[in-house]
Amino acid sequence: MLDRSIAGAILPKAGISREVLLTFRPLKWVNCLSLIQRWNMSQRTLRIATRTSALALWQAHYMADRLRSLPEAPTVELVPIITSGDANQTDALRQFGGTGVFTREVQRAVLDERADLAVHSLKDLPTQSADGLLLACVPERAPRCDALLLPVNAAPISSIADLPANARIGTGSPRRQAQLLHLRPDLQLLEIRGNVDTRLRKLDEGQYDAIILAEAGLTRLGLGARISLMLKPPILFPAVGQGALGIECREDDQETRQLLSAIICSTTHAEALAERSLLRTLRAGCHAPLGVWCTIADTKLTLTGVLLSLDGVTRIEQSAEGSIDSPEAVGVAVADHLLAAGGEFLLAPETDTPN
Repeated sequence: MLDRSIAGAILPKAGISREVLLTFRPLKWVNCLSLIQRWNMSQRTLRIATRTSALALWQAHYMADRLRSLPEAPTVELVPIITSGDANQTDALRQFGGTGVFTREVQRAVLDERADLAVHSLKDLPTQSADGLLLACVPERAPRCDALLLPVNAAPISSIADLPANARIGTGSPRRQAQLLHLRPDLQLLEIRGNVDTRLRKLDEGQYDAIILAEAGLTRLGLGARISLMLKPPILFPAVGQGALGIECREDDQETRQLLSAIICSTTHAEALAERSLLRTLRAGCHAPLGVWCTIADTKLTLTGVLLSLDGVTRIEQSAEGSIDSPEAVGVAVADHLLAAGGEFLLAPETDTPN
């Protein structure tokens, strides 16, 4: 047991006020040690490795604010990292990338202990964790669908059918390209690189008739007003993990893992496990022409996957449901259904084109 005099010396360092000390009763050592551990974590400076794009920095600052709001209130700083995917803004990603083109350098900063955790867009994160790292946290998910954007002052449209014949659509994602071609084989699907502002400038300059971007990124950057048309299932299924963040830390860093555990969203985490299990079972890479839609009602999780040929001609859709407590089993079931329906013939070698 711990008496009042010892507590008076130790507990203020754990954030326990004088008023609480006046009502102090003996504590078990285990409780005191828990308070001391909280104080220790509050004295740490947590370093977040992040890409340097405006969207990546928004996501990193969001996580920094979430961490600072915890009872431990750690000090948080950012460690900017330029990835190979960011450094080359001209070539099509499929020409120079491999799995992890947007994540490898950020992960290396954590493994080298230049940072304590990494913030990723979950859809960019390979399903196989790097040795020594752990996907420790998936916070609440943002809206997960795609959006079509038209040039400034363009006439509004109400559906994909309203786009002119042979319209030029800017997107480098095989998933988006295949689904759009399935609906409109006449569309010209063109590569587009650069950050969001650069893509909007190219659109408004007339290089494209429309571009496709994720709703989550646009709303996070305050650009939701540029959305001309939302593209939701069954028109366009989003990517695995779209709209969610994936937070990695070192596997042996128990203090950081404990802090991050307070930020996990159980619903989003279950969805992420199901979707990533589907992708991992297909062995298709992070950016295959695969779309998913996951819903949870009470304790039931339902997952739908659509897999297409790159030209959009062939489209396979399969679903499965199961307990929210076994989300990965649901993902495996959908993958097995897709493969049994001929999906193995649609899977190309892994690429890392943004999806």
